[in-house]
Amino acid sequence: MEVGFIGLGVMGRPMASNLCRKGVRLMVSDLNPQAVRELTLLQARPAETVRELAARSDVIVTMLPDSSVVRKVVSGPDGAIAHARPKSIIMDMSTVSPETTDQLASEAKAKGIGFVDAPVGRLATHAARGESLFMVGGEQADVDRVRPLLEAMGTTVYHCGGVGAGTRTKLVNNYLAVASCQLNAEALALSQRFGLSLESTLNVLYNTSATNGQLKMNWPDKVLKGDVEPGFTIDLAHKDLTLIIEAANAVKVPMPIAAIARESFNTARSRGFGGKDFSAIVDANCELAGIEKPRLRG
Repeated sequence: MEVGFIGLGVMGRPMASNLCRKGVRLMVSDLNPQAVRELTLLQARPAETVRELAARSDVIVTMLPDSSVVRKVVSGPDGAIAHARPKSIIMDMSTVSPETTDQLASEAKAKGIGFVDAPVGRLATHAARGESLFMVGGEQADVDRVRPLLEAMGTTVYHCGGVGAGTRTKLVNNYLAVASCQLNAEALALSQRFGLSLESTLNVLYNTSATNGQLKMNWPDKVLKGDVEPGFTIDLAHKDLTLIIEAANAVKVPMPIAAIARESFNTARSRGFGGKDFSAIVDANCELAGIEKPRLRG
C-alpha cells in the first residue's frame, strides 16, 4: 500500500513518523521543509505537490489545522480529489466542521474515491508514543482498508458510523474536554483565592464525582507542574469551540456553556495565552483575578 501524508505539524509529524517506523511506504508533504526533511530521515519520500502525492497514493491522509486549509488541499483543481487514483481513499484526520467533511466526502464519491474521517483523540505526547485514539466515520469496507494505518499510529480505534460520524463525535468529545478545562480553571482559581492547599483540594476533587480527566490525568503533568508548552493550544481550543457552537446552531441545539467557555478562551488569547497549552486557561483566569497561579509542590 502506498500512503501519502499531508500535514506534518504537532500531531501529524509523530503520527507519520510512527507509520514509517512500522514499515509503511510513505510519501509526505508539508509547507515546513524541516518537517519534511525529518521524515525523509525515516525513509519517507518527499512530494513536491499535492498533485504528485495524490497521483501516487492508495490512501491519502490529511492532518491539517482547520476547515479552510482542508478544503484547499483536498478540493479544487489542484486538490487531492482531482488527482487521486481511482478507488483510492482519502482519510482526513483534521478537526473540521461537519459541513466540510460532508462536502468533501460527496465530491470524493462522485469521482469514485473513498472517504474516511478519522479525527484524533488524546494529545501530541500520545501521538509520539503511538497511543492515539481515533474516532472514525466511513463505509465499513473503507474503514477496514485504513484500519492497519490507524493501528500503526494508535492504540484505540472506534468506528462511530458512516461518513461524518467521526467528525461529529470529535466535536462532542472536544466540547467536554475544553469545557472541563474552563470549569477546572474557575474552581482552582477560587481555591487559590480561599487560600486552600492545592494538594488537599485535589485530593478531595479526585475522590468525588467532581473529578474529570483533564483535572486528574492531564493537568498534574502540565499546568499544575508549571509546564504550559502546548500539546493542544488555547488557540486550537477556541477554534474547536467555534466549530462546536456553529455545528450546534446548525441543528438548533442550545449550548450556552460552550459560548461562555469560548469567550473565556478568547479573553485568554487576547492576553497572550493563545500559543500555550489549553490547561493554561487556569493561569489566564488567575492572572485576571490577581491570584497566584496554582502549582503542585515538588
